[in-house]
Amino acid sequence: MRSTHAHAVLLAALAFTATACQSIAGPSAELPAPKIDLPAASPGEVRTAIFAGGCFWCTEAVFEHVKGVTNVVSGYAGGSKETATYEQSNTGTSGHAEVIKITYDASQITYAQLLHVFFDAHEPTRLNAQGPDTGTQYRAAIFYENADQKRVAEAYVAQLNAAKVFDAPVVTSLEDLSKSGFYLAEEYHQNYAAAHPDQGYVRANVPKKLQKLKDRHAALYVERAIKP
Repeated sequence: MRSTHAHAVLLAALAFTATACQSIAGPSAELPAPKIDLPAASPGEVRTAIFAGGCFWCTEAVFEHVKGVTNVVSGYAGGSKETATYEQSNTGTSGHAEVIKITYDASQITYAQLLHVFFDAHEPTRLNAQGPDTGTQYRAAIFYENADQKRVAEAYVAQLNAAKVFDAPVVTSLEDLSKSGFYLAEEYHQNYAAAHPDQGYVRANVPKKLQKLKDRHAALYVERAIKP
């Protein structure tokens, strides 16, 4: 059985992570669709994408409702395997960011379309901060897996900056996944919003993000989350 002290520490850690979910990002105007995308996929071709947008509970919840997405898991990227834990990443000194790994059917949804949703799901002009939370662990980042993903992401960032849809330049970083790797987060972080729909912060914040997904990406929204 977990000790009383350890239990209290865990509850405090969960509460702290939850505060990163409290901001709904993006400008009032709709974002332009990306002009550049990856090469077309064959039917049923499975690909992955790794994004950091602050609290991974909230970004996971959004992408669980996106058409063509077959799985979303929370994890860490940007640091070493040895420091890929919530306790160490939460210090802001491990190099890790809270990320989600999206597995998707590339014949149903494209990488550029995922980027389009992602830039509506986080605050891309805030450096090392999302909502009320600050620190490199909450930085906004695209962890590209290959040169094609890097090319598409760079092009979209440039397109958004040129269109001046935000009040400040995009600071969402592009980071090479091969320099760190992806590490799965602890089990209690997985599918958190769907597993705890009655938690106060989930009720207050996740529905707003899902409504934004419905409003701005109606053709990509699916009502039922991919995980029960």
